Parts: sequence; structure tokens; C-alpha cells
Amino acid sequence: MKSVKTDILWRVYLVYFGMLIFGLAIIIKVLQIQFVEGDELLAEAQKQSMKYFRVEAIRGNICAEDGSLLATSVPIFDIRMDVASPLITNTDFNNNVGALAKKLSNLFGDKTRYQYKKNLIQARRRGNRYFLIKRNVTYEQLKELRIFPIFERGKYRGGLIITPKVKRAKPFNHLAARTIGYENEKENLHVGLEGAYARYLKGKEGTQLRKRINSGDWKPVYDENEVEPLDGKDIITTIDVDIQDVAESSLLEHLIANKAAWGCAVLMEVQTGEIKAIANLKRNTNGTYSESYNYAVGYAVEPGSTFKLPSLVAAIEDGYYDLDDTIDIGKGWVVFHGLTIKDTHFDGKSKKAVRETFELSSNVGISKLIYKAYSKQPQKYIDRIYSFHLNEPLGIEIPGEATPYIKETKSKSWSAVSLPFMSYGYELQLTPLQIMTFYNTIANNGTMVKPMFVKEVKQGGKTIEKFSPTIIDNSICSAATIEMAKEMLEGVVQNGTAQSLKKSPFKIAGKTGTAQIAQPGGGYNKTNYNASFVGYFPADDPKFSCIVVISKPSTGRYYASSVAVPVFRDIANKVYATNLDIQVDQEYLADNINYPVYSTGYKDEIEEIYNALNIPIDSASSNSEWAVSIKADSAIRLKTKIIKENVIPNVKGMGVKDAIYVLENLGLKVKIEGRGFVRSQSVLPGTRVTKGREIILKLSV
Repeated sequence: MKSVKTDILWRVYLVYFGMLIFGLAIIIKVLQIQFVEGDELLAEAQKQSMKYFRVEAIRGNICAEDGSLLATSVPIFDIRMDVASPLITNTDFNNNVGALAKKLSNLFGDKTRYQYKKNLIQARRRGNRYFLIKRNVTYEQLKELRIFPIFERGKYRGGLIITPKVKRAKPFNHLAARTIGYENEKENLHVGLEGAYARYLKGKEGTQLRKRINSGDWKPVYDENEVEPLDGKDIITTIDVDIQDVAESSLLEHLIANKAAWGCAVLMEVQTGEIKAIANLKRNTNGTYSESYNYAVGYAVEPGSTFKLPSLVAAIEDGYYDLDDTIDIGKGWVVFHGLTIKDTHFDGKSKKAVRETFELSSNVGISKLIYKAYSKQPQKYIDRIYSFHLNEPLGIEIPGEATPYIKETKSKSWSAVSLPFMSYGYELQLTPLQIMTFYNTIANNGTMVKPMFVKEVKQGGKTIEKFSPTIIDNSICSAATIEMAKEMLEGVVQNGTAQSLKKSPFKIAGKTGTAQIAQPGGGYNKTNYNASFVGYFPADDPKFSCIVVISKPSTGRYYASSVAVPVFRDIANKVYATNLDIQVDQEYLADNINYPVYSTGYKDEIEEIYNALNIPIDSASSNSEWAVSIKADSAIRLKTKIIKENVIPNVKGMGVKDAIYVLENLGLKVKIEGRGFVRSQSVLPGTRVTKGREIILKLSV
């Protein structure tokens, strides 16, 4: 018994001793923390509850050439409340929380008034000093919110906490959206001008000290930033908003009409390379279209017949042909090493001049011309094409430019039929912007300029940097070759596949292209095509070049002349109508245009209208204040319009203002029906005037 009792006591003493040692260790550690490590640990604790945060700078604006905003930073705000502020008494809070909740519910519409009231009461009970009311509040909403119950007292007495932020907005919505682009540093996405010019736009970040609070959020320690951010700079692009709008609207209209997969259109200033409009639209699964990919810049495809120009320029520059040399195309087909090339349309004429093969876009003619010239030394053809820089990226600032693919004879894919097929735009790939740049070079008398999208950088309204045009090559070929190339391009419109542009009030030069689309597994889809037209205007003094590509039209029309050319025409007409620098060639007008006839009216005003339109006018045979305009061989001729007293005149063809003036001066009461010019009158011309008689004029446009 005694040994058992002793054993138990020993164990109890051992436990007590262990607890004593443990207690002493705790006391020693407490003393060590208090007097030895205290300052260091307090500093560390403070460090973990305080943290510096980055404060983003306001990103610079992206503007059109006239200063219109294409992309800008719009202020938005996170709204929080110091619900448990001691400056808000319980009586104050209880009397006004219901009214505040109702106002918040009406403003944001995301919760009922009862939900807002319940959340605010619970937050106050928990002692929340940083309660989130709403994220991403607009400035207009903020102005309204400032006068809500409780909040109207301000930051301290009303507990209103406002955290400003910014979001990127495009005032013109989707206009040039893909070219404007976006930047997301977290996902390493740098798209369009936003990505290319981020070094100017993003500015310099500031810093702000914040403290962790009970809810886990970080609250600013001071009202001001520790380091203020430096706002970004503005970039002024070359984009013309009006032309951009026309380009997108016309492209969309014809994509819908042709149920096409995608399309793009680009307009460039010839001498500077400034891009005035660039539209890219893709059909979505629901049948709508949007700018989801920059096809003009990033999508290299087989250009088809638009590549016939570089082929013939190469052959002409190498001295093989003049425009009047002929080639026998047989019956419109030819076989190269077992593969047949055909012309879509054959007019029965076997012998054609070089210019004709181009104007009529003869695949057989072009392939035979190039094969005859270069079959024994095909690399010479490739070298000449390379000398035009067509195998090189343009090096534009916008990220994502596709690399052109033009193989050489040493390439593994080179075959016996590569030369003839490449001659008319197959077995090679170029982006629409790259092929347009070559045509622009022809328009620019052989000087190749790089397409440019940004003209200058501004800060605070002052220009701090300007960008000049970049010349890629001062002369890609001889002046004589350039002149022959221009002659061929003008011939396409005057005599060839783009004659629908012939009646334009200004001369256009260009080339149609209708290319079958290559399939991933090889071969070509004979039902899917890329229709394109690329050219420049006015042809006699080129100011602008333009390309339009429409892919996979599916309503039965697929030729470029009926699919792509109408978009080109809409863009060119808009430019011509708004650009006073483009001068009308009177000789061209006389030969090709049916002059608009103003018909009958006040002579001085008729002359003013025709002079403003640069239309030749012959007024020698008109010697009164009223005149009739009639068509003549080379001008509009004005003849005297006789208005007799007391006799009803013939006012057909007059504008309504002139007709009313004449008839009311004779004492008649005029009634108008319709709009436009006078097409009929209720009282026959030659009738004696009766003062006060009513005469009805019917108008139409």
C-alpha cells in the first residue's frame, strides 16, 4: 500500500514540477517580448496592418485627327460608409436610415429599400467603419448621392467615403474599336493603339498608404496620396471620324446584304501614309457583326487577282514586255504540268495585249506572260517581287501584323506550277494593308511609305512630339514602269472589270480580285471566295488609296465588281464630297459625266451652283435675270427665260423659292404639294393672270 501511495505522490509532484517549468518559461518569454523584442514585434505588426498601394494614373486620351475622343478615361467611384462613426448619433441614424435606404434603392435599383435598410443597420451593429455601398458609381450618380440623407453632411459627420477610380470608355462606341484596341497588363494583352502607345498613354503611378481594418478591407490612412500619380499623355491619330463612320456603315451594309463571313476596308493618304479609316467586321454566331479582329492588319490571305499588278510590274521593269505586246490565250485555258488554269469569262478573242489581260483580269494571260518571261530563271521573278518589299512586314506600330509569305525557289513547297500560280495571286499570302501599300506606292510615283496611325502626342493641350511619314523605299522601280502601271489600273475602270466606277465624278484607278479560299487540308473551296478591290483616286492626281475585302459572300454574288466595289465607291464619294483639295478634271468630266441640270431659275444662283461644282458653264446666250440650263456637248448652256407680265409662266423645273417669287409677284396665291422641284402646275402656262387666283404646284425630287 505504502509503495503505491508513494508512486502516486511522485507522479503528482512530477506533474506539478512540469507545470512550474512551463509557467516559468511563459513568464520568461513574456518578459523577453516586453523588454527585449517588443519594439521590433510592434513594428512588424504595424507593418502587416499598413501597406502602400499603387494609385493608377489617369490614362491619356486617344483622339481622332480633329480632336474628337475615340477613347478616354471616365471617372467612376466606389462608395462606402463609415456606418459606425461616433459623429453619427443613434437618433440621427435611426431617423434617417429608412430615407437613405429608399434613395439608394431608387438610384441603383439593385436592392429593395428594405434590403438596404437591413444591411445598414447590421453594419452599424457590427461597428463597420468601411461598409461597401456600391462599386463603379458614375459621376452623375455620385452628384445625386451626395445630397442623400446622412450623406449630405459630408465625409466625417455623414460617414460618406468616396474612392475614385477610372474606366476606359469609347465615346463613339464601336467606331474603329479594334484599331483603338485595349490593354490588360494582368493578362499581358496589348491590342491596337492602346497597346502600341501605352508608354505615352499610361502615365506614372502614385502611391497611397492604407490600413487593414476589421472587415479585411484596406482603408486610406490619409486623405491625400503619398505620391501623386502623373496623368498619361494624349495621342492624336490620323483617323477621320466621318470617313470612318461611312467606311463601317457601308461595309456593314454590304456584309449583311451578301451574308459574308468578314470584311475590312482601309483608306490611306497617298503621300503621307496616314490611315484615315480602317474598318474590320466579323459575323457572329447570331448573325450580327462586330469588330472582334483586325483583319486588315493581322490576317494574311491569298490576294488573288490583285497580285497581278506586282507580277506585271516585275515583268515590265525587267524589260520583258510593253503594254501593247500580245499573248495568245487560246480558248481561255492553259495547262501547266498537268494543272489547268482557266479564265472565268472568255470573250472569244485569243490574242490580247498585255494591257487587256490586266484590264479583263485574264488568269491565263497573266500566267502565260510570267511563265514565258521567267520559266528558265524563276528566282529572278521572286527577287524582283522581293525588291518591292512585299516579303517584308510593314513594321506598323499596332501589334499583331501578320508576316507576308512569298516563297522562293529553294522553299520545300516550290513546285513546277508555283510560278504560274503565284503570278495571279495564289501560293502566297499578304494582308490587305500590305497589298494596299503596294498600290499606294504606284499612286505615289514609286515611293513606298509606311502606313501611320498616330500624328502627334499632346499633354495639357500642347504638342510634345510629332511623327513624320516613314519612307520604306524612295523608288521601287523606274518612272516609266510606274506610268505603265497607272495606265493599266485606269484601264480596269475604263475598259475592264470595274466599269461600274467609270461614271464617278472623279477618275478612279484600281484592280478587282476574286480569289478562291484555300482549305486547311489543301486545295480550294470552289464555293467560297474573297472579293476585293484596291485602288486610288483621283487617278490623275492621287490623294487617297483604298482597299476593300469581303470574305465568303453567300447570296450568289461573289465577284469583286458587285461585292467589294460598292463599298469602295461609298468611301471614295464621301472623301470627294468633303475634301476640297481634290480637284475635278474638267476634260474627264466632259467625256464621262452626264452633268446635273438645275433646269430653270435665277441666273446668278444657277451660275454660282455650277461654279462651286467646277462644272463648265456657257451663259453667253442668256441676258436676263431668269435662265434655263440645258445640256451641251462640253458644258451647261444657259438660255434666257422670259417672264411676261400678266401671263402665267411655265415654272416647271424651278426650285420652289424661285417659283413662288415669280408667281406671287404676278398676284397669284401659291399652294405647294410635295418636296423638290416643280413638276406640274394647276394653271396652264400662257393663261392670262387673274389677281388672287390660286395655283397649285406639285413638287418632286
